[in-house]
Amino acid sequence: MTDSSPFTLLRPARQSAPLVLTSPHSGRRYGEDFLAQARLDALAIRRSEDSFVDELFAAAPALGVPLLAANFPRAWCDANREPWELDPAMFADELPDYVNRSSPRVAAGLGTIARIVGTGEPIYTRKLSFAEAKTRIETCWRPFHEALAELIEETLIRFGHCFVVDCHSMPTPLGRHSRRPDIVLGDGHGTSCAPGWTAHIESLLHGQGFSVRRNDPYAGGFITRHYGRPREGVQVVQLELARSLYMHERQFTRHAGFAGIEARLGGFVGAMAEAVRLWGAAGPGFCAAAE
Repeated sequence: MTDSSPFTLLRPARQSAPLVLTSPHSGRRYGEDFLAQARLDALAIRRSEDSFVDELFAAAPALGVPLLAANFPRAWCDANREPWELDPAMFADELPDYVNRSSPRVAAGLGTIARIVGTGEPIYTRKLSFAEAKTRIETCWRPFHEALAELIEETLIRFGHCFVVDCHSMPTPLGRHSRRPDIVLGDGHGTSCAPGWTAHIESLLHGQGFSVRRNDPYAGGFITRHYGRPREGVQVVQLELARSLYMHERQFTRHAGFAGIEARLGGFVGAMAEAVRLWGAAGPGFCAAAE
């Protein structure tokens, strides 16, 4: 897949709050070479995509908050996985010893290079070479995470602390007894973000009219687990938004509710930015008290 840049970084004229937003799964640049080797058509291959999430949070820079979004699709390379979570059955050659072959994500077919799309259909008509996986990881995964690590470090230096909201979307579950809330917040069951802050974020979302559940069924992926270090001043939560609120899931098109959801999420980001600014003025005692 050819791509001018693996990510888009929308920076504010001045970052005014210790808050960073990410959208690692909204990339939709599907190269012709990728589509040629996939058994799925151009629509079906998008079933792993968090469609339009980057657009829903596009107000962030105007609110003083940077937004980092992947341009490459999740089906090509998953930025919310470890760099080397690979399924040996997908490859024609032997994998290096450092590859994680046995994670639950690999077993599910959703490693760094996925075997299936989100609805379970296999992606490839042939086995890949490890060189192909390595190229994707080096040209997509690594630059995205270098940019995120740099944003976090810049924010820590400037403000002394950093909050990351990792933005995703979730499909409508199958079965009439599987209803989910509007949003699932994942904080690794209290490990990636101080519980008091997770509760405050939940209250801000309630203030925008969203129903919220924590950690079920999404407690957070690699970004949440890897970067969330509350005692070192980095708080990370994963936000999963129900796709049915803003899009036609089968057609991958926005529906009439899109603008309203975009406005409500903009309201949340503004309120979140204000909250973390206030915490900076008060010092880290707020976080310690919340725990």
